[in-house]
Amino acid sequence: MAAAVKIPEHKLSESPNSRAIEIFDWVITARTGPISSATQCEALHASLGIPLPEMAFGDNLLRITHSPSGWTYAFRVEDALRGVKNGPLDDGDGGVKVGYAEAWLKSRTSPDSQIPMPQTVSTKPYDWTFTTTYAGSLENAGSSNAQWIPSEPSNSQHAIPIAELSRPDPILFYAEIPLFEDELHDNGASHLLVRIRVMPTCIFILSRFILRVDNVLFRAHDTRIYHSFASTPPLVVRETRGWEAPYERIKRALPRRNDLIPLTDPNYICKVLSDMPKEASQEVGAGTGWRGLGTAVQITTLQL
Repeated sequence: MAAAVKIPEHKLSESPNSRAIEIFDWVITARTGPISSATQCEALHASLGIPLPEMAFGDNLLRITHSPSGWTYAFRVEDALRGVKNGPLDDGDGGVKVGYAEAWLKSRTSPDSQIPMPQTVSTKPYDWTFTTTYAGSLENAGSSNAQWIPSEPSNSQHAIPIAELSRPDPILFYAEIPLFEDELHDNGASHLLVRIRVMPTCIFILSRFILRVDNVLFRAHDTRIYHSFASTPPLVVRETRGWEAPYERIKRALPRRNDLIPLTDPNYICKVLSDMPKEASQEVGAGTGWRGLGTAVQITTLQL
């Protein structure tokens, strides 16, 4: 029988749109609110220079602060959308065309076509899928000027301990913070959601971007952040993982061929992608050449 986990001293606070926890040397704040107003969207659009997703949660925020050093890390929608390509897509940007676009164009430009091409106007190019590899924002490095550096694979402290996170430890603080969502003009879905768990022994954050372009591809980008309260000096681990696969490859993995509902479930999509051979989902992907594929682990050490 597993030993009971001791609950450390902590303080919870709450306001209409915000919740916070103070535990050991950390202050953690999660703010969730409604979709941005028209005025907020106008300001965000002016700042970013690209059309916004259908649902942008401009006031939503996750922030963690290590009080002794002042190190502060956050997740916010404006910073996330700054990672969306503004301009023509280049090699590595993972550009995606809608599945029927090429056939539609051929049907209207073939010599036998009697349908005139529609009138078009110039628009500023951007990544219409809102793909981002956003991994959070360093708001303040604090007195230690801590920066992310590559982990040492041989150092067990430089890895996220899955066994610890899988234990049924009490959850002292939990929040889900949506940053944006878009239905991609009924061609799929794109969204970014951040979750945080604070347990007696650690902090764990998962930021997950999911893209589904119907009949074309699935794409996912996860950022996991882990801190053990027992680490001395305080150590924060950040792991990023990017996957991609053709739509039909994921569809073939469905438990029931005619039930497409799992294809709208981010957890199901990420499980299928992560269970695939690394060479398929993190190297070849869907053949877009997206630079977000692969895995990287970094650490930062905070000074007391």
